[in-house]
Amino acid sequence: MQTATSILMQAPRERIFETAADLAGWPRILPHYRYIKYLERGPERNVVEMAAVRDGIPISWVSEQIIDRVRLEVRFNHLRAFTKGMRVVWTFRETPAGVLVEIRHDLNFRIRFLAPIADRVIGGFFIDNIANKTLRCMKEHLEKLEIRNSKLEESSNQGKGEES
Repeated sequence: MQTATSILMQAPRERIFETAADLAGWPRILPHYRYIKYLERGPERNVVEMAAVRDGIPISWVSEQIIDRVRLEVRFNHLRAFTKGMRVVWTFRETPAGVLVEIRHDLNFRIRFLAPIADRVIGGFFIDNIANKTLRCMKEHLEKLEIRNSKLEESSNQGKGEES
């Protein structure tokens, strides 16, 4: 199973990257996330239990998170349960229209004869839904923040202009 979900965001690429990398903040800005529990914590590598809800259905998983500030990527490796072995990569690419944020999921389901069903249930029903909500909510949060910051900067600049 391979899926890719993307969205254009109007915010600085580094701010988008840092927001995506900061899992502790996700439940505050992503209403479908119930909690993030750190099992191991470091500056570039974490092991976390993540829990979300998909239309009233609670789900959780354990992932290793790698924060790659050189490549500006956030990577996850699912460590347990049905999605064990799934690789997830967040990328952030500048384009003339904004920053293209993409989440790619790659899973070779371990039980081969169940793979077609798993692709539809895990990929279509859970992953696509949650990834789309995550990107939409993150976009809304970051773009509102950009508008607020822009208004503050504009207000500050007007104040400075009046003092001259």
